[in-house]
Amino acid sequence: MSTKNQKQQQQHVALQMAVAAMATPCTIKLLLFAIPLAIGFALGIVATLSLVSSTTSSALPGAALGLFFPPPTAKLPSSSPVRARQPSQPVLQVAPAVDARSPPAPDAGISTAYVHAAAVAVPESSEGERPAGAASIKKEEDDDEELISRAAAAPRSVVGAPKVAFLFLAKWDLPMAPLWDKFFQGHRGLFSVYVHTNPAFNASATDQQSAFYGRHIPSKEVRWGHISMVEAERRLLAHALLDHSNARFLLLSESHVPLFDFPTVYSYLVNSTKVFVESYDELGGTGRGRYKRGMAPAVAAWQWRKGSQWFELDRALAAAVVADAVYFPVFRRHCTRNCYADEHYLPTFLHIRHREAAAKRSVTWVDWSHGGPHPSRFTRMEVTVDFLRWLRGGTTCEYNGRTTTVCFLFARKFLPNSLTRFLRFAPKLMGFG
Repeated sequence: MSTKNQKQQQQHVALQMAVAAMATPCTIKLLLFAIPLAIGFALGIVATLSLVSSTTSSALPGAALGLFFPPPTAKLPSSSPVRARQPSQPVLQVAPAVDARSPPAPDAGISTAYVHAAAVAVPESSEGERPAGAASIKKEEDDDEELISRAAAAPRSVVGAPKVAFLFLAKWDLPMAPLWDKFFQGHRGLFSVYVHTNPAFNASATDQQSAFYGRHIPSKEVRWGHISMVEAERRLLAHALLDHSNARFLLLSESHVPLFDFPTVYSYLVNSTKVFVESYDELGGTGRGRYKRGMAPAVAAWQWRKGSQWFELDRALAAAVVADAVYFPVFRRHCTRNCYADEHYLPTFLHIRHREAAAKRSVTWVDWSHGGPHPSRFTRMEVTVDFLRWLRGGTTCEYNGRTTTVCFLFARKFLPNSLTRFLRFAPKLMGFG
């Protein structure tokens, strides 16, 4: 090959190498520019998706980028198992026990701890409510037994200034409450109020300024002429006995009205040497005719007595009635059909066990002159000044060994529409309001 051709060939190879050398930096620059651009575009897409998902979840701060924190719904690795969160268990509440030696404050509200002392609340079953049946009935009976047991163990003597316990056995509400509030006004600390009514009654509707506010005890349904009437009376007595300053115990109804002012009633009852329970022997069908032979030998026919349901007792006899484990079970077992235990249990019990303690009369006036199973009822137009004056002093009786015309402190059966008349006459005639 000639020298000229060799030089041309060498120049051609050098030219190709120069071109290749010049092309290499451009390619590298293009690649270095394109790669970050692609990465930035990808990061932008990821960030946009993370921001959209964060609007529907509560991610931790900084998790919106989706780079360092997994989204809330992301599953943790299987190598880090987490136990499922268990539902919180209800806290068992323990009612404070009531010390029988420490009387509650005067006119303090009734506490269910009287009935459910040291009772533990049972959490509801996840399968639904506990069905009603023998277990529920037994629980109610246990509550009454606990209450009766505590009351029977209460002191027989009065602690502190003596109070009169007004025990209202009502069918529903107390329509005469405004009159009673005026009667009680200004005498706080000398009386206590306890109300037993239908369990369905909404006691919270009572005016907070009323003497009856917060004074409803845990009650049970009462049937007229049934032993449940006596059970309710014993329940009222038991609650009242837990206040060691209660000295006298007076049973009233929703249709009762006071005939005198509070100081007169208070002095009459607290200073009496007798209790006021009506008790007499009646030979007819509404007297001894109600006696049940199965009551013998605990109660003989000749011991059977009848009297008004509306009693007044002192503390010692109230405790004796509540603690009675001999005669009351006999009445509950045998005095059922056409027996009317509320008219016979207490008169018979006192005649057998405490014959000399009772004045054998009631301090509640009731009109039985028209006959029938229920006393006469009085409407608004029948409440007159002359009628009330006669009720206040139209008869004579014995009080602490002396004759007096103040025999009835209360009267019944007055309809709710008579309230306005009593409120009008009370200030001038009865001395209160």
